[in-house]
Amino acid sequence: MQNTLKYAILSLSAIGTISAIILYFIAQKFKVEEDPRIDAVEEALPSANCGGCGYPGCRNFAEACVNASDLSGLYCPAGGSETMQNVARILGLEAGEQIPMIAVVRCSGSLENRPKTTIYDSAKTCLIASTVYSGDTGCEYGCLGLGDCVVSCLFDAIHINENTFLPEVDQNKCTACNACVKSCPKNIIELRKKGLKDRRVFVSCINKEKGGIAKISCKVACIGCMKCQKECPFDAISVENFLAYIDFEKCKLCRKCVSVCPTSAILETNFPPKKIAELNKETVNPSENKNINSDIEKDPNG
Repeated sequence: MQNTLKYAILSLSAIGTISAIILYFIAQKFKVEEDPRIDAVEEALPSANCGGCGYPGCRNFAEACVNASDLSGLYCPAGGSETMQNVARILGLEAGEQIPMIAVVRCSGSLENRPKTTIYDSAKTCLIASTVYSGDTGCEYGCLGLGDCVVSCLFDAIHINENTFLPEVDQNKCTACNACVKSCPKNIIELRKKGLKDRRVFVSCINKEKGGIAKISCKVACIGCMKCQKECPFDAISVENFLAYIDFEKCKLCRKCVSVCPTSAILETNFPPKKIAELNKETVNPSENKNINSDIEKDPNG
Protein backbone atom coordinates (compact mmCIF):
# COMPACT_ATOMS: atom_id res chain seq x y z
CA MET A 1 0.00 0.00 0.00
CA GLN A 2 2.79 2.35 0.91
CA ASN A 3 4.67 1.55 -2.29
CA THR A 4 1.55 2.25 -4.35
CA LEU A 5 1.12 5.64 -2.70
CA LYS A 6 4.81 6.41 -3.20
CA TYR A 7 4.63 5.52 -6.91
CA ALA A 8 1.53 7.67 -7.33
CA ILE A 9 3.23 10.70 -5.77
CA LEU A 10 6.34 10.20 -7.88
CA SER A 11 4.26 9.79 -11.04
CA LEU A 12 2.27 12.95 -10.38
CA SER A 13 5.46 14.89 -9.57
CA ALA A 14 7.07 13.68 -12.80
CA ILE A 15 3.99 14.59 -14.85
CA GLY A 16 3.88 18.04 -13.23
CA THR A 17 7.58 18.67 -13.87
CA ILE A 18 7.38 17.54 -17.49
CA SER A 19 4.23 19.67 -18.06
CA ALA A 20 5.94 22.71 -16.56
CA ILE A 21 8.95 22.24 -18.85
CA ILE A 22 6.70 21.86 -21.90
CA LEU A 23 4.67 24.95 -20.99
CA TYR A 24 7.86 26.95 -20.46
CA PHE A 25 9.18 26.12 -23.92
CA ILE A 26 5.79 26.82 -25.50
CA ALA A 27 5.64 30.20 -23.75
CA GLN A 28 9.12 31.05 -24.98
CA LYS A 29 8.24 29.93 -28.48
CA PHE A 30 5.05 31.98 -28.79
CA LYS A 31 5.70 34.91 -26.47
CA VAL A 32 5.11 38.36 -27.93
CA GLU A 33 7.91 40.85 -27.47
CA GLU A 34 6.46 44.16 -26.28
CA ASP A 35 8.10 47.43 -27.17
CA PRO A 36 9.63 48.84 -23.95
CA ARG A 37 8.66 52.32 -25.12
CA ILE A 38 5.04 51.51 -24.34
CA ASP A 39 5.87 51.48 -20.62
CA ALA A 40 7.79 54.74 -20.96
CA VAL A 41 4.91 56.45 -22.76
CA GLU A 42 2.37 55.13 -20.27
CA GLU A 43 4.42 56.57 -17.41
CA ALA A 44 4.39 59.96 -19.13
CA LEU A 45 0.58 59.92 -19.29
CA PRO A 46 -1.60 61.14 -16.39
CA SER A 47 -3.07 57.65 -15.75
CA ALA A 48 -6.58 59.11 -15.80
CA ASN A 49 -8.00 56.35 -18.02
CA CYS A 50 -10.79 58.78 -18.89
CA GLY A 51 -11.19 57.71 -22.52
CA GLY A 52 -10.97 61.28 -23.78
CA CYS A 53 -8.24 60.25 -26.22
CA GLY A 54 -10.62 57.81 -27.89
CA TYR A 55 -9.00 54.71 -26.38
CA PRO A 56 -10.23 52.58 -23.45
CA GLY A 57 -7.29 53.54 -21.23
CA CYS A 58 -3.84 55.09 -21.02
CA ARG A 59 -2.14 51.77 -21.82
CA ASN A 60 -4.08 51.43 -25.05
CA PHE A 61 -3.30 55.03 -25.95
CA ALA A 62 0.41 54.43 -25.26
CA GLU A 63 0.38 51.44 -27.61
CA ALA A 64 -1.30 53.54 -30.30
CA CYS A 65 1.36 56.24 -29.95
CA VAL A 66 4.22 53.75 -30.18
CA ASN A 67 2.73 52.05 -33.24
CA ALA A 68 1.99 55.33 -35.04
CA SER A 69 4.34 56.81 -37.60
CA ASP A 70 3.35 60.29 -36.43
CA LEU A 71 1.30 61.72 -33.57
CA SER A 72 -1.18 63.67 -35.65
CA GLY A 73 -4.67 62.73 -34.56
CA LEU A 74 -3.40 61.41 -31.22
CA TYR A 75 -3.98 63.65 -28.23
CA CYS A 76 -4.35 63.21 -24.48
CA PRO A 77 -6.84 65.85 -23.29
CA ALA A 78 -6.17 65.12 -19.61
CA GLY A 79 -2.44 65.74 -19.99
CA GLY A 80 -2.61 68.45 -22.61
CA SER A 81 0.14 69.73 -24.89
CA GLU A 82 2.90 69.34 -22.28
CA THR A 83 2.19 65.63 -21.94
CA MET A 84 2.12 65.14 -25.68
CA GLN A 85 5.46 66.92 -25.99
CA ASN A 86 6.94 64.45 -23.49
CA VAL A 87 5.46 61.54 -25.45
CA ALA A 88 6.92 62.95 -28.64
CA ARG A 89 10.39 63.18 -27.07
CA ILE A 90 10.24 59.56 -25.95
CA LEU A 91 9.29 58.38 -29.44
CA GLY A 92 11.49 60.79 -31.37
CA LEU A 93 8.48 62.30 -33.11
CA GLU A 94 6.82 65.69 -33.26
CA ALA A 95 3.58 66.47 -31.46
CA GLY A 96 1.12 68.48 -33.50
CA GLU A 97 -0.43 71.61 -32.06
CA GLN A 98 -3.88 71.07 -30.61
CA ILE A 99 -6.52 73.71 -29.96
CA PRO A 100 -7.39 73.66 -26.23
CA MET A 101 -11.04 72.70 -25.76
CA ILE A 102 -13.47 72.97 -22.86
CA ALA A 103 -16.92 71.65 -22.05
CA VAL A 104 -19.69 74.24 -22.43
CA VAL A 105 -23.23 73.95 -21.07
CA ARG A 106 -25.69 75.25 -23.66
CA CYS A 107 -28.67 75.89 -21.40
CA SER A 108 -29.50 78.94 -19.28
CA GLY A 109 -32.87 77.62 -18.16
CA SER A 110 -32.57 78.34 -14.46
CA LEU A 111 -35.64 78.27 -12.20
CA GLU A 112 -35.98 82.00 -12.74
CA ASN A 113 -35.93 81.73 -16.52
CA ARG A 114 -37.64 78.36 -16.88
CA PRO A 115 -40.09 77.67 -14.03
CA LYS A 116 -41.05 74.12 -13.17
CA THR A 117 -44.45 72.86 -14.27
CA THR A 118 -44.32 69.33 -12.80
CA ILE A 119 -42.56 67.43 -10.03
CA TYR A 120 -40.31 64.49 -10.89
CA ASP A 121 -40.27 61.77 -8.23
CA SER A 122 -38.34 58.79 -9.52
CA ALA A 123 -34.75 57.65 -10.15
CA LYS A 124 -32.45 60.65 -9.88
CA THR A 125 -30.60 60.19 -13.14
CA CYS A 126 -30.94 62.20 -16.32
CA LEU A 127 -30.79 59.06 -18.46
CA ILE A 128 -33.83 57.46 -16.85
CA ALA A 129 -35.74 60.73 -16.50
CA SER A 130 -35.27 61.55 -20.19
CA THR A 131 -36.79 58.22 -21.22
CA VAL A 132 -39.98 58.53 -19.16
CA TYR A 133 -40.92 62.18 -19.71
CA SER A 134 -39.83 65.39 -21.44
CA GLY A 135 -38.85 67.31 -18.33
CA ASP A 136 -40.28 69.17 -15.37
CA THR A 137 -40.53 72.49 -17.25
CA GLY A 138 -42.20 73.73 -20.42
CA CYS A 139 -38.96 73.23 -22.38
CA GLU A 140 -38.41 69.63 -23.42
CA TYR A 141 -34.89 70.42 -24.66
CA GLY A 142 -33.40 71.88 -21.47
CA CYS A 143 -31.20 70.48 -18.74
CA LEU A 144 -32.81 68.03 -16.31
CA GLY A 145 -30.36 68.96 -13.57
CA LEU A 146 -30.01 65.47 -12.08
CA GLY A 147 -26.23 65.37 -12.44
CA ASP A 148 -25.28 62.52 -14.77
CA CYS A 149 -22.56 64.81 -16.07
CA VAL A 150 -21.21 65.31 -12.54
CA VAL A 151 -21.01 61.56 -11.94
CA SER A 152 -19.24 60.96 -15.25
CA CYS A 153 -16.49 63.56 -14.65
CA LEU A 154 -13.29 62.05 -13.24
CA PHE A 155 -11.71 65.43 -12.64
CA ASP A 156 -14.31 67.06 -10.37
CA ALA A 157 -14.71 69.75 -13.04
CA ILE A 158 -18.49 70.01 -13.23
CA HIS A 159 -21.10 70.59 -10.51
CA ILE A 160 -24.79 71.39 -10.25
CA ASN A 161 -25.48 74.91 -9.03
CA GLU A 162 -27.77 74.69 -5.99
CA ASN A 163 -29.67 77.83 -6.99
CA THR A 164 -30.12 77.36 -10.74
CA PHE A 165 -30.02 73.52 -10.85
CA LEU A 166 -27.79 73.84 -13.90
CA PRO A 167 -24.34 72.27 -14.35
CA GLU A 168 -21.36 74.61 -14.19
CA VAL A 169 -17.92 73.79 -15.57
CA ASP A 170 -14.72 74.69 -13.72
CA GLN A 171 -12.47 75.86 -16.53
CA ASN A 172 -9.36 75.27 -14.43
CA LYS A 173 -10.18 71.58 -13.95
CA CYS A 174 -11.90 70.64 -17.21
CA THR A 175 -9.71 68.51 -19.46
CA ALA A 176 -12.19 68.24 -22.34
CA CYS A 177 -12.27 64.45 -21.91
CA ASN A 178 -15.78 64.41 -23.41
CA ALA A 179 -17.25 62.24 -20.62
CA CYS A 180 -19.91 64.77 -19.63
CA VAL A 181 -20.84 65.30 -23.28
CA LYS A 182 -21.49 61.58 -23.73
CA SER A 183 -23.42 61.27 -20.45
CA CYS A 184 -25.95 64.04 -21.21
CA PRO A 185 -29.10 62.55 -22.78
CA LYS A 186 -30.30 66.02 -23.78
CA ASN A 187 -27.08 66.85 -25.65
CA ILE A 188 -26.78 70.27 -24.05
CA ILE A 189 -23.05 69.93 -23.34
CA GLU A 190 -20.50 70.29 -26.11
CA LEU A 191 -16.77 70.78 -26.46
CA ARG A 192 -15.81 74.20 -27.78
CA LYS A 193 -12.54 75.99 -28.34
CA LYS A 194 -11.32 77.36 -25.03
CA GLY A 195 -10.57 80.69 -26.67
CA LEU A 196 -7.96 83.38 -26.21
CA LYS A 197 -7.79 84.29 -22.51
CA ASP A 198 -10.57 81.74 -21.95
CA ARG A 199 -13.05 84.00 -23.73
CA ARG A 200 -16.00 82.41 -25.48
CA VAL A 201 -19.23 83.45 -27.18
CA PHE A 202 -21.95 80.86 -27.71
CA VAL A 203 -25.70 80.38 -27.94
CA SER A 204 -26.78 78.97 -24.58
CA CYS A 205 -29.90 77.25 -25.87
CA ILE A 206 -30.81 74.16 -27.88
CA ASN A 207 -34.58 74.71 -28.08
CA LYS A 208 -35.77 74.05 -31.64
CA GLU A 209 -39.37 75.17 -31.18
CA LYS A 210 -40.76 78.26 -32.88
CA GLY A 211 -39.94 81.58 -31.32
CA GLY A 212 -43.18 82.24 -29.46
CA ILE A 213 -43.39 78.76 -27.93
CA ALA A 214 -39.72 78.75 -27.00
CA LYS A 215 -40.01 82.15 -25.31
CA ILE A 216 -43.04 81.06 -23.30
CA SER A 217 -41.14 78.00 -22.06
CA CYS A 218 -37.98 79.93 -21.19
CA LYS A 219 -37.30 83.66 -20.96
CA VAL A 220 -33.81 83.33 -22.41
CA ALA A 221 -34.59 80.86 -25.20
CA CYS A 222 -33.33 81.45 -28.72
CA ILE A 223 -36.33 82.48 -30.86
CA GLY A 224 -34.61 82.12 -34.22
CA CYS A 225 -35.07 85.79 -35.12
CA MET A 226 -31.81 85.71 -37.15
CA LYS A 227 -30.66 89.10 -35.85
CA CYS A 228 -27.34 87.58 -34.73
CA GLN A 229 -26.80 85.95 -38.11
CA LYS A 230 -27.36 89.23 -39.94
CA GLU A 231 -25.10 91.11 -37.54
CA CYS A 232 -22.13 88.70 -37.69
CA PRO A 233 -19.43 90.03 -40.08
CA PHE A 234 -17.59 86.69 -40.17
CA ASP A 235 -20.40 84.37 -41.31
CA ALA A 236 -19.96 82.42 -38.08
CA ILE A 237 -23.64 82.10 -37.19
CA SER A 238 -26.21 79.83 -38.77
CA VAL A 239 -29.90 79.47 -37.92
CA GLU A 240 -31.59 76.14 -38.45
CA ASN A 241 -34.87 74.84 -37.00
CA PHE A 242 -35.44 78.18 -35.25
CA LEU A 243 -32.12 77.84 -33.41
CA ALA A 244 -28.92 79.85 -33.84
CA TYR A 245 -25.48 78.28 -33.58
CA ILE A 246 -22.08 79.97 -33.47
CA ASP A 247 -19.22 78.19 -35.23
CA PHE A 248 -16.24 78.62 -32.89
CA GLU A 249 -13.83 78.05 -35.77
CA LYS A 250 -15.14 81.16 -37.55
CA CYS A 251 -16.08 83.30 -34.55
CA LYS A 252 -13.66 86.20 -33.90
CA LEU A 253 -15.21 87.11 -30.53
CA CYS A 254 -16.37 90.51 -31.72
CA ARG A 255 -19.52 90.13 -29.56
CA LYS A 256 -21.75 92.03 -31.97
CA CYS A 257 -24.25 89.17 -31.86
CA VAL A 258 -24.51 89.43 -28.07
CA SER A 259 -25.79 93.00 -28.25
CA VAL A 260 -28.54 92.35 -30.78
CA CYS A 261 -30.01 89.19 -29.22
CA PRO A 262 -33.46 90.20 -27.91
CA THR A 263 -33.65 87.33 -25.40
CA SER A 264 -30.04 87.31 -24.12
CA ALA A 265 -29.65 83.74 -25.37
CA ILE A 266 -26.06 84.41 -26.45
CA LEU A 267 -23.52 84.32 -23.63
CA GLU A 268 -20.07 85.87 -23.43
CA THR A 269 -17.62 84.54 -20.84
CA ASN A 270 -14.47 86.04 -19.31
CA PHE A 271 -14.67 89.33 -21.19
CA PRO A 272 -13.84 92.62 -19.42
CA PRO A 273 -16.81 94.91 -18.73
CA LYS A 274 -17.77 97.08 -21.66
CA LYS A 275 -17.23 100.81 -21.44
CA ILE A 276 -20.27 103.06 -21.15
CA ALA A 277 -19.65 104.51 -24.61
CA GLU A 278 -19.67 101.03 -26.14
CA LEU A 279 -22.85 100.10 -24.33
CA ASN A 280 -24.63 103.24 -25.55
CA LYS A 281 -23.48 102.58 -29.09
CA GLU A 282 -24.65 98.96 -29.08
CA THR A 283 -27.99 99.49 -27.31
CA VAL A 284 -30.81 98.02 -29.35
CA ASN A 285 -33.64 100.39 -30.29
CA PRO A 286 -36.20 100.08 -27.44
CA SER A 287 -39.13 100.36 -29.86
CA GLU A 288 -37.69 97.45 -31.85
CA ASN A 289 -37.57 95.26 -28.73
CA LYS A 290 -41.12 96.29 -27.94
CA ASN A 291 -42.29 95.20 -31.38
CA ILE A 292 -40.55 91.83 -31.01
CA ASN A 293 -42.17 91.13 -27.63
CA SER A 294 -45.53 92.30 -28.96
CA ASP A 295 -45.32 89.94 -31.92
CA ILE A 296 -44.47 87.02 -29.62
CA GLU A 297 -47.41 87.75 -27.34
CA LYS A 298 -49.80 88.03 -30.30
CA ASP A 299 -48.60 84.88 -32.02
CA PRO A 300 -47.48 82.19 -29.55
CA ASN A 301 -46.74 79.85 -32.44
CA GLY A 302 -43.95 82.12 -33.65
